[in-house]
Amino acid sequence: MDRRYNAGAAQPGNTEAEVIKGREQNMERMELKGKKVTVVGLAKSGTGAANLLSEMGAEVTVTDMKHEDELIDSIKMLAPSIRLALQGHPDDIFKSADMIVVSPGVPLDIKPIQSAKANGIPVLGELELAFQIVSRYGLQVPGKNKDSSPYFLAVTGSNGKSTTTTLLDYMMRKGGFKTILAGNIGSALTGEIYKIVTSCRANPPLSPNNSSVPPYVKGGEGGFERGGINNSQTGTAQLNSPKSRNSERLSVDFIVVEVSSFQLEAIDKFRPHIASILNITPDHLDRYYSMSEYSNAKAQIFINQQDIDHLVLNADDPEVMKVTDEKLGVRIKKPKMLYFSRKNKVKGIYCSDGKIHCNMPRVTGYDSHFPFIGEEEIKIKGVHNLENAMAASAMALLANCPLKAVIESLKEFEGLEHRLEFVREIDGVKYFNDSKGTNVGAVLKSIESFQEPLILIAGGRDKAGDFSILRNSVEEKVKALVLIGEAGGKIRSVLGDLKETIMAKDLNEAVKVSHDIADKGDVVLLSPACASFDMFQDFEDRGRQFKKIVMELLKLNIEN
Repeated sequence: MDRRYNAGAAQPGNTEAEVIKGREQNMERMELKGKKVTVVGLAKSGTGAANLLSEMGAEVTVTDMKHEDELIDSIKMLAPSIRLALQGHPDDIFKSADMIVVSPGVPLDIKPIQSAKANGIPVLGELELAFQIVSRYGLQVPGKNKDSSPYFLAVTGSNGKSTTTTLLDYMMRKGGFKTILAGNIGSALTGEIYKIVTSCRANPPLSPNNSSVPPYVKGGEGGFERGGINNSQTGTAQLNSPKSRNSERLSVDFIVVEVSSFQLEAIDKFRPHIASILNITPDHLDRYYSMSEYSNAKAQIFINQQDIDHLVLNADDPEVMKVTDEKLGVRIKKPKMLYFSRKNKVKGIYCSDGKIHCNMPRVTGYDSHFPFIGEEEIKIKGVHNLENAMAASAMALLANCPLKAVIESLKEFEGLEHRLEFVREIDGVKYFNDSKGTNVGAVLKSIESFQEPLILIAGGRDKAGDFSILRNSVEEKVKALVLIGEAGGKIRSVLGDLKETIMAKDLNEAVKVSHDIADKGDVVLLSPACASFDMFQDFEDRGRQFKKIVMELLKLNIEN
């Protein structure tokens, strides 16, 4: 099938004002059948959004700046009816669209998107699309409370998002809830929803009664009440699903999402029932004009929350507290706020005397300030993981997860690949893979997690990071710096006067040099403080190559 988009003559129609009004009405009702939708960016999010929109009857065109050869794997995953416009963004597919959906990696200030907004064409992100589809149509997923849409639990922050989100999902599942885990963590939410709705094809509902959408998605009116929340009061109607023989198999109680600042830029109605901001440190300043702009993007996670929702905040992070106070200080209706802290006793979850304490009596039914687990009992190690564990615990307890399930999860959860991941010990030297440490704040927390002398492998593609923030930690804990990639020279100019600094041509040389200069009791830590795209496909590719090189060193050591 030839998917290529062919521009045609403009179709006669109504006046511009009538067209804009019609678009706004369709957007408000999220009517998709027969509508022209342009999806910008063909990665995981773009693929998921395009397929879901096509499944719901929209006429979908995907546009991307890349060549077809670079996108072949994504193209193979698209539904046959989806058209492609590659190696550029043709003006006509933006002008003729009823709606535009933008992938997170696409900046919203590019000319075609700005022009579309000026012409009254709704522009929303993939996360917003998923939220509105779930909220307005309701999936065939009634969950434990029949005829209600699942709640959203959302986590953002500069660092720790993936670990916290995955741990939270682990807790909720252990507590007996059915969940979807998606978002910036690696699987697009629209893609997960698409899997669910298409899985109904073999066994469609017995009595579908809404012909305007597929039989496994049902429209309706009014809101729902669940746990004291009536979403009809918020202006976001939750549309009920018909009961079917698939209901139990597909039931979902919570949608657990990791949310990036890029995703939050393009929301409109996205409103998580429980949200958390883990931390805000300088990151993505190659995209944002200032730290303030970046912080404001993070704050979008609670912009639509009401006084029946909850917000969990890091009380130790000054930027989190600052932006929250700025945004919520003047609001009458604001979410209920709880906190987590390594340093102080707070309303929420905190660490004191080597134990994690819970101070949420109204939520848990337990006494205030009671300890529920020791720090040493938590399986994932490091000061940043202690914060992640506290944030996940607070969110899970707010979502009525049993305390027993929270404690068991903290004892069992092993963490994620590429996040301070222990690889191997060779000749008394331990090797850790922290390839996900793509910004200065992440590296700062990783260094803080070790007492042993460190040989730090850093560098990659700079994201306008301020490496001077690392000076005190490097001086105190780092034995030597081994630098790679485009940012290696910049890092050396900022930190090279503190400790022995070696420039390596690639990661393979960096690991071997680190091995040569390491003494028994040292730690070799890959924590780049940079993006990976100058030398690798992504941070995962970088981390796996690091582990492969370490294992080759081990093999060579054994043979000798």
